[in-house]
Amino acid sequence: MKRERQRRIRQLIEENGQATVAELGAMFGVSEATIRRDLEELDRLGWVQREHGGALRTPPSASEPPILQRVAEQEAEKRRIGRAAAQLVQDGETIFLGSGTTTFEVARNLKGRENLTVITNALNIAIEILKHKGITLIVIGGWLRPSELSMVGHITEQALKELRADKVFIGMHAIDIEAGLTNDYLPEVMTDRTIIEIASEVILVVDHTKFGRASNSFVASVNSINVVVTDDKVPKSSLHELEKLGIEVIVA
Repeated sequence: MKRERQRRIRQLIEENGQATVAELGAMFGVSEATIRRDLEELDRLGWVQREHGGALRTPPSASEPPILQRVAEQEAEKRRIGRAAAQLVQDGETIFLGSGTTTFEVARNLKGRENLTVITNALNIAIEILKHKGITLIVIGGWLRPSELSMVGHITEQALKELRADKVFIGMHAIDIEAGLTNDYLPEVMTDRTIIEIASEVILVVDHTKFGRASNSFVASVNSINVVVTDDKVPKSSLHELEKLGIEVIVA
């Protein structure tokens, strides 16, 4: 009942732009204290903007800054996530590493693997993999997105369809149980969808700032991923929701 009530509160605020504690309490037949707790939780998850006496619609999710500017953001968390995710890679596997600062940390931790093949559409990850001896590297071509140092678009997608991997490691701009995996850059959406389809195991590597938010372009449902590797600042309620869906959660 709580989850359904909060879903409807979110919907009302999205449609009307705002709502007061008093009117929500009357509408759902619960105390104002209960509504305040609902709004505080929704605010913490980024779905509404808590204000005195009620809540407002949150502004649209901003576009991510270029990758070179994001390197220092949540740096400690990303390093821990990268180390934990790399432990999932076994000798002899073929893996795909998507673009992003967190997937780059996975690449940094692949040293010492034997008979490993890495596929990537990210130039910075390709350069990092070249430092590791004994890893076969496949770089996907396509249209270069300079801000991300990544290849996207039709050429990239066609090349990906010719390949298969044991595991895909991918980052994402935003993740939410109901909104799914979303991106802030529409031309990249089809590339992300194709990446998810090339492996039987999809591993999402994201820090806590990506949870409970939705961006403007839908990529896939949360059910499309098998494992989430994240940090210990994610609300436990979000992690429990993922586990209820049968998704393995690893907290680094």
